Amino acid sequence: MHLYGRAPVHSYLLQRIQLEKASVLFNLGAICSQIGASCSHTTAVGRHFAIDAFKDAAKFFWKLWKVYAKDVSATLDLTLVFTQTLYLLFSAQASELKLQQHLDHTCVISALHQHRCALSYKSVSKKYRRALDLLLRDSAVTKYVINSDVDWINHLNQKMNFFRVQARQRRSSILPKSERPKTFKVVQLSPVEKLLRGMCTCVDRWMPKQQPLFLDLMLSEYSPFGIMDGGKLVAMPWDMPPPYPTSLSILSSSPSSHMLAVPLKKSDHLDFYDSLRTYFVIKYSESVASSVEGFLKILDKLRREMQCDTLSLHIHRDHLIRYLKHLCMIEKFFPMTTVPNPPSFIWYDAFNPQQVSSQHNIFLEKASIVFNLGAICTQIASSCDLTNIQGHQVAMDALNEASHWFLVLLPVAKKASATMDLTVKCIQMLSKIITAQIAELKRSPHSQSDGSSSAVYPVSLLYQKAYDISTFGPLAENLRQSSVPQFLESKMKTSHQTGPSDVIKQFLSGYCEAQSLLREGCQTPCLDLLSDPMIGLLMEN
Repeated sequence: MHLYGRAPVHSYLLQRIQLEKASVLFNLGAICSQIGASCSHTTAVGRHFAIDAFKDAAKFFWKLWKVYAKDVSATLDLTLVFTQTLYLLFSAQASELKLQQHLDHTCVISALHQHRCALSYKSVSKKYRRALDLLLRDSAVTKYVINSDVDWINHLNQKMNFFRVQARQRRSSILPKSERPKTFKVVQLSPVEKLLRGMCTCVDRWMPKQQPLFLDLMLSEYSPFGIMDGGKLVAMPWDMPPPYPTSLSILSSSPSSHMLAVPLKKSDHLDFYDSLRTYFVIKYSESVASSVEGFLKILDKLRREMQCDTLSLHIHRDHLIRYLKHLCMIEKFFPMTTVPNPPSFIWYDAFNPQQVSSQHNIFLEKASIVFNLGAICTQIASSCDLTNIQGHQVAMDALNEASHWFLVLLPVAKKASATMDLTVKCIQMLSKIITAQIAELKRSPHSQSDGSSSAVYPVSLLYQKAYDISTFGPLAENLRQSSVPQFLESKMKTSHQTGPSDVIKQFLSGYCEAQSLLREGCQTPCLDLLSDPMIGLLMEN
């Protein structure tokens, strides 16, 4: 089942922003339900996306039911009963498809398989029954549903009865807790499913949990603001009464000496396509290699693009993130021991380019990309104009994201055994520098903190610890030609503060509220893949 979007309601209630937000949230759930209904439910890949879409729909309606519908007095589709019904309905449809996915992946019928199926049938049956009970409990909602589409109630009734019968037939298969295994066997996936699961895992484990909202808002090509010539930010005509700031500088004309801009690692050219295609032919078959051929070409293209030196900082960051997601998709296929000429990754040290590492290990590639993501974020922060609130906030977001990337870099760098810039000591040094710079920005007048001098000692201590790491052992020799030692020496002596705040914060806080609503569990990792042209190529096969 799926929903059609809400039509505009011409009434005085439109004046209330709560109704507007509730209606938009409803339509987000409706769109997700339509995406789920449009996916193929007969193939593993189609079900994979349909499950994510229905999960998203359920989460949007849950948010609507729990938060926004309470304060809205509008049409019946925004009542508490109906929004709760929709939450249960789409949760049930996602669970039903997940059960079908499990049934199709199981080759051997075992007691454990029968146990899990029995529990799944029981769970799905309960969700459909609760949804139907809610619809029939409220006469106004029941009449509304019947007038809209009488098949809804028939559909729910059929689903409830089918899964209830199946659950009863399998009741005896439910194992006692003492007989249930603590671990489960890994499901065998097709190559295409491995690729899709690899990206979903990447999004779930690697992407920042707290999204850099200001950074994305200001620098995205879809931003409601525009960065004009000379780094001037101009607001779109939103009919806001004056006075309204129309020339706000975000990007400075020259990098700030108060921020450390970490240099990027460089890499040699790599022909991903030939070696990977050969692997899929040898490991699987020519038909499998043909089915993923489009993906391999895009992966090769993405690697070339992320190496381009002429990209602007925010576009370079976007390319690195996209390449990392696609790189995670092939991680499970490494090491490629069956290929005569597996891919050889060659990366140079960011601080000492004379040092080079060449490996077949995909963790070197992955660690280098994550390092560059952290580095590019420090460069964005360094390029910001810290004398106004917009530049200050973008710099803060950029440094917070850089901190995230260097944090997740540690475990993967240990598996790479590469150049000095990927050692634990170097990563720890960079993390302390970034933490100190974040603390400095928090002391500025643009920050919510009071900017008192009590924070000076911890910042100096962080710089001191970073300096101690940088001057010890092989890392000290590796950094000799870089600007890091001089930067740390000056930072231990001085601190930088910035100027006054700005009323544009009203817009930015509203944007952050909307992003927070969407990202607080209302979106599953893989659904956005449907807009990726590469996914279209995979789903065609």
